[in-house]
Amino acid sequence: MSDWLEHSVQVEIATPIDFVWHLWSDLEQMPRWMKWIESVKVLDEDPELSRWKLATGGLEFSWLSRILKMVPNQIIQWESVDGLPNRGAIRFYDRGSSSIVKLTISYAIPGIIGKLMDSLFLGKAVEATLQADLDRFRDYALAAKANE
Repeated sequence: MSDWLEHSVQVEIATPIDFVWHLWSDLEQMPRWMKWIESVKVLDEDPELSRWKLATGGLEFSWLSRILKMVPNQIIQWESVDGLPNRGAIRFYDRGSSSIVKLTISYAIPGIIGKLMDSLFLGKAVEATLQADLDRFRDYALAAKANE
């Protein structure tokens, strides 16, 4: 039996929501700002499915992900359908000349071991990594907007 652990982080970006949405919704570009994601490939036969590969610290994981909900400029929600069990959502909040991007990720870890690891060190490491990824996305979006 597995327990689901959830982590959320957010960042404000001084660019309009439609620009931020356009950048993030191109899933195959995610390795540019998500350090732990090695590759994302949207499947030609079903664009709601994508193959993800995570590589960190000599470990590799892969999974097939399905988009459950996509509302432009608002949300992309997903869940894995094979491989590494995970689910989550990226939400976009319009603040006029800026946007808030909030990432929530949940992943399954077996029982009591997962809760112990999460409380000791895993949770802080995951949140720090996710926050650094969102900070890189902010920098990527600002640079892209400046070069527009």
